This record gives sequence, structure tokens and C-alpha cells, in this order.
Amino acid sequence: MARIRVLVVDDHRIFAESLAAALAAEPDVDVSAAGSGPAALRALERAAAEGRGYDVLLVDAELGALTNGEPAAVPAPRQEETAAVDGIALVAGVRAARPAVRSVVLAEKDDPRAAARALQAGASGWVAKDCSLQRLLSVIRGVLRDETHLPPALLTGVLRELIAARKHRSDSERLVESLTPREREVLRCMVAGLGRKAVAERLFLSPHTVRTHMQNVLGKLGVHSTLAAVALARRAGVGPADPGMGPLGDVVERGGQLAQ
Repeated sequence: MARIRVLVVDDHRIFAESLAAALAAEPDVDVSAAGSGPAALRALERAAAEGRGYDVLLVDAELGALTNGEPAAVPAPRQEETAAVDGIALVAGVRAARPAVRSVVLAEKDDPRAAARALQAGASGWVAKDCSLQRLLSVIRGVLRDETHLPPALLTGVLRELIAARKHRSDSERLVESLTPREREVLRCMVAGLGRKAVAERLFLSPHTVRTHMQNVLGKLGVHSTLAAVALARRAGVGPADPGMGPLGDVVERGGQLAQ
């Protein structure tokens, strides 16, 4: 019998342990639990190194949520993290590092915007925490068949959010495409968090020239700050410049996932 390896990731210890125990009673399920995003990443790393990687992650939608409502940064897939990592960011990090692993988000309430964010991050399902065990098992087996699972009550709201996100991305892509190749290089450096002096050194330009390019970037993107330019660039799929790489190529990533 092929066994399904499941990792429950929830910082509510009693819930995580209870769910893991219930799943472990199934004859074809092996299950472990992690109490944080960093612990989950370490568990995934160990399992992969031992040649017995996990198949499905069950991730708490409120994992590591910050009090101000802002999500934590997406973790580096192989970095030993100690800071809090929110559930959606964990899904995105795992999707990037281990695309074969399916993620299902467990939520206490229906939230179309959060569910859409989860799907954009790479989740294969959104399930209520109080659903039946049989329902959860059905979702786990379904996502392994490349199915996407959402509660029927969320479908309309999630579709609306995804369509709006696609429109915002398309608008952002058009603005980025209006930049010259050099301005795109500067924008990628801005996304990487480089200041004017660092950008000048990276691109072998004078600080004055970099300042001019930055001003042009802001003007063409229709924004008034570097932070706003970076946010728009992210919506368009612009990745950060890699200081270790040679000349930068096209900055707009196309196809595949919706905007993240």
C-alpha cells in the first residue's frame, strides 16, 4: 500500500497533535507535526535528505500571524529561520523549493481574499478547520491527483479576487514594459533593496546616472517612492537582481503562477 506522508504545521499545539493523531489512525497515512514555519522547513529538509519527503503540508492559515495584520516575509527555502513565518508565506516558500509537495491551508473562517492569496502562493486547497476527518482525507487524496479544493461558498469570491489580481498584474506588466533595458536593470536592483551607491557599483554607473534612472523609473511607473515602485514591480513578477550574476536579462516573469 502506497503511504501518504503528511506534515501538520500549526502553532496551536493541542490542535496540531489532535489532528496528527486522527490522521495517523488511517492505514495509508504517515503524519508528523511542526509548531512553526521554521520547524516545518527543517522537517522538510531532513525528510528530503533521508529520501522520504513529505507529500502534503497542512498549514494553519493564521500561522505566525503578526499583530498588525501584515504577512511575514517569504522564507529562504534552505535558510535556518528563527523568525515567525505566516502560513501563506510558508506555502509560497515550499512551493518554490519543493514543487512536488502539495499544500492545503486550514482556516477557522472563510475568507475569499486570503484563500485567493493562498492559491496564488501555490496552495492546492483551502479547508475549514472544523471539517470532518473524512472530508480532510478526501482533500488530501484529491490534491495528490492535482485537484484544487475550495469550499463551494468561497468559489465566487475567490474567482473575483483572482480576476482582480490578474488585472492588477497585467497593468503592472505594461508599465514595466515601458522601461528601457537599463531602467529595468535599475528596477531589479531596487527590488533587491540596493541603494543608489550599491546600484552604481553593481551596474558600473555613476551615482548621478543611477539617480536619473531611478527618477525615470518612478515617473514611468507613475509612483512617488521606491517602496511603491518595488510593490508594483513585484506585482508584475519582477525578480531582484542577483549580485553574483552577470548582465541582467528580462525582468518580467511570464506564465505559470498568478501574481504573488
